[in-house]
Amino acid sequence: MASSSRRPSRPALSLYLPKLLVLVLLAFSSAAVASASPAAAMHNNNWAVLVCTSRFWFNYRHMANTLSLYRTVKRLGIPDERIILMLADDMACNPRNSYPAQVFNNENHQLNLYGDNVEVDYRGYEVTVENFLRVLTGRHDSAVPRSKRLLSDEGSHILLYMTGHGGDEFLKFQDSEELQSHDLADAVKQMKEKHRWFAIIDSHLFSPVYLSDLKTDQYDLFLRQIGVSVVDRFTFYTLAFFEKLNMYSNASLSSLFNSYNPSMLLSTAYYRMDLYERPLTEVPVTNFFGSVMKTIHTDSAYTGFLAARGTTEISWMDRNSAGKTGGQEF
Repeated sequence: MASSSRRPSRPALSLYLPKLLVLVLLAFSSAAVASASPAAAMHNNNWAVLVCTSRFWFNYRHMANTLSLYRTVKRLGIPDERIILMLADDMACNPRNSYPAQVFNNENHQLNLYGDNVEVDYRGYEVTVENFLRVLTGRHDSAVPRSKRLLSDEGSHILLYMTGHGGDEFLKFQDSEELQSHDLADAVKQMKEKHRWFAIIDSHLFSPVYLSDLKTDQYDLFLRQIGVSVVDRFTFYTLAFFEKLNMYSNASLSSLFNSYNPSMLLSTAYYRMDLYERPLTEVPVTNFFGSVMKTIHTDSAYTGFLAARGTTEISWMDRNSAGKTGGQEF
């Protein structure tokens, strides 16, 4: 990371983008949330937008960063239909990869991040600033399929994770364009106006935004067999924290943030939460990184499939009767 002798200025919405990675937890909240019951805090409408903005083999770690978070949120209950995964390159199929069709984030090769169940929504040159902002704001062409849309609503919590190269108030996309902090702030404002996530009464932007300080570097973990760094330390230790949890864990965001040790990260990470009134000790990490599917208990069997089957059988009988009486079908 580039060094600086002064602390970087931050926009009003806390959307300053540092080099290498940005982790933003987005929700709208109010004073009413602080008194919400534990049951209300168990969210089942959580979404994740995970973005790798870098191309080329030497940026292997950025894809591993993104896939690490992808694997974590899936394991903690967020289904693929609520994850938007954007990968600017495919390191698994790169001819330099000595482990074809595999991506690792550690030297022991115990965890292949690029398994059979990876669903990439935007890949290669589809990963652009325009497409990213369209995902957030919902301003898509009518031909864009549902799988590429962020179909969140006012009951949603959204995890936004971005990794790549950048600097003070910007993040590069594939070394060809930049996402400016004011662009992201404008997208957040549009999302608020469209009720694209959780809102109660008076709404405020919640961001603990966890960032790496420009004054220190974000160091990486190196894998000698492939000759490049395979993961940033921030992501590696984030993954290590979540490997100890399941979707029903009560660990708080505060415990996650407190787990980051500067001597292990070899960098200084910080977060701000002045736009959020609820103590982080009361916010489960699964409010953003996980999801519990909502179930409804009934005393009788579900009749929806039977009703649909009956309609199909009646339709088939009508067609068969029409054939016997000489009728024609079109």
